[in-house]
Amino acid sequence: MSSYRSSPPCVLVFSGSDPSGGAGMQADIPAISALGCHPLSVPTALTVQDNVSVFAVHPLDAELIRHQAQVLIDRFDIRAVKLGIAGNRRNAETIADLIVQLRARQPDLPVVFDPVLANGKGDQLSTDDAALAIESLYAVATVITPNLNEANRLCGSEHAPEQQAAILMQRGCEHVLLKGGHGPQQQDVVNRWFGPAGAFASWSWSRLPDEFHGSGCTLAAALSAQLARGLGMRAAIEAAQQYCQYALETSYAIAAGQRIPNRVPLYDKYIAGEQK
Repeated sequence: MSSYRSSPPCVLVFSGSDPSGGAGMQADIPAISALGCHPLSVPTALTVQDNVSVFAVHPLDAELIRHQAQVLIDRFDIRAVKLGIAGNRRNAETIADLIVQLRARQPDLPVVFDPVLANGKGDQLSTDDAALAIESLYAVATVITPNLNEANRLCGSEHAPEQQAAILMQRGCEHVLLKGGHGPQQQDVVNRWFGPAGAFASWSWSRLPDEFHGSGCTLAAALSAQLARGLGMRAAIEAAQQYCQYALETSYAIAAGQRIPNRVPLYDKYIAGEQK
C-alpha cells in the first residue's frame, strides 16, 4: 500500500493573474508545484492580456490582499515568499508589512522579488510608476531578479552590471541575480549572481530562437521553491536556471506570439488520462 506524501514546503506567492495562463500567478503555481512545493497564492491584480500584449491592469484592494495573506500566515508554515507585480504602491507597502510580520518569527525566511515593470512588449504592469511603486520591497528582498531592461530602469543604463548590483544591494537586497535574457540577441544568455561579501557566479545558457511568455516568472518561482526546500542561494539559483531552461526548450505555442514555457513535464505513459 502506498503512503501519503510528506507535507511539501509552502511558498507564499504575491502576483498578478494572467488569463492567458502564461505569466504571473498562472506561471508561479505550476512551477512551484513541479518542484515539490505547495503554492499559497494571493493575487495582487487582475490583468487583461494575451501572450503578446497587456491591455489593462486592475490592482486589487490592499486590504483584500492583506486579509488573504493574513489567513494563510496565521495557519501555515511558510518556507519562502515569491513576489511578482504588486499593481500599485499601496499594495507593495502592504506586502512589505506582511513580510516584516513573517520575519518576526522567521528571520531567515527567503523572499524572492521579481521586479516586473512591464511585459516583453513594454506594456506597463502597474497603475503607478512601476519603478517607484516597488521601493518598499527592496528592504524585504532576500534576492531580486531583474532582467537587463529592468536593471537599466531601476539603476540606470549607464552603470555596469556590478554597479547595478551594488545599487540594488544598497537599497536592501541581500542578493542580486541579473538575468541576461533581454540582452543582445547574438549572444548567449548570461545570468550573474552577486551576493554578500563579494560572492559572485555567472552562468551562460544557449539563447533560444523564440520569445517566451512568463520566463522571468518561471525562474523566480522556481528559485523560491528551491530555497523553500532548503538549498543554499548559489545552489538554488543554479537548480532554478536548469529547470527554467528545460521549460523553455520544451515550450509550446497556443497562438502566434510568445511561446508558453512547459512548466509541468508530461509523462509519456499518461495521455488524455489513460495509462499506457
